[in-house]
Amino acid sequence: MEPNIYKKPAAYRYLKLVLKIGVTIACLWYVFSTINLAEVIATLRKADSGWLLAAFLIYTLSKLIASERLKIYFKNIGFTLPYWQNVKLYWLGMFYNLFLPGAITGDAYKVILLSKKFSVPHKKTTSAIILDRFSGLLSLGLIVAIYSLLVVKERWMPILLITGAVAALPLLYLIIKRFFPSFLPSYWPTFLLGAAVQLSVLLCVYFILFALNIHEEINSYIFIFLIAAIASVLPISVGGGLGVREFVIIEGAKYAGLGLQGQHNAFMLSMIFYIVTLVCSLGGLPFVFKNPLRNNRN
Repeated sequence: MEPNIYKKPAAYRYLKLVLKIGVTIACLWYVFSTINLAEVIATLRKADSGWLLAAFLIYTLSKLIASERLKIYFKNIGFTLPYWQNVKLYWLGMFYNLFLPGAITGDAYKVILLSKKFSVPHKKTTSAIILDRFSGLLSLGLIVAIYSLLVVKERWMPILLITGAVAALPLLYLIIKRFFPSFLPSYWPTFLLGAAVQLSVLLCVYFILFALNIHEEINSYIFIFLIAAIASVLPISVGGGLGVREFVIIEGAKYAGLGLQGQHNAFMLSMIFYIVTLVCSLGGLPFVFKNPLRNNRN
């Protein structure tokens, strides 16, 4: 059985793509009309290359951890991928998610490859990938709630965020137990790996801030970035949330009262993180031409 994406009319898929591109262009237009591009470029040239390298390495590590988390979900539905084969498949998905602005996302392509390779219904592989995403968002929500205590002045908001994040833990457990029982044994291992992924990404953001010589209001920048990261997950733009993330982070800097310089700093943080993501994702390009599942012994 083929994934549902093929059952949707071509006109619907093209319209969806056009809307996503429109949202991305509109957000980028707003962002570039707000910041001083020349000043941004001048600041980027002064960035510390050592800290940037450290940011790239820790981000790459976060993806290796994430691939191991997804591998656990695959094991729950009856197949185990060799380590490097799983890594190659994960990198291929990263490449498609970032560089292919169409209906076939990296996640959808993984569903197609795995379903054909192991003769597993695509609903099972889709469930594994969706739960993998939720596991990551759960950890991200907890980190956002913690940083809200350090940044947000309205006391009711951190209380609301912490309550929601903590309540999401047993809620997701009950949902998995009720609707996806085969994945229940992996709930806590994948949650812990998800936390490790998000903490690695958090460290990457710190390294980028250090590279830009930003040492004041760091908690505010981190909190704004995390909110923008959540917004970038929404399927309303292309390029892994390009444009949406920058729009949210600029507006967040305004809300936090960081001033014009703060908006520039926030934008540079977002763009450097995007570049790190882009360079890392390029590692999946070779597997576009060589199926990572071709040889089950690699």
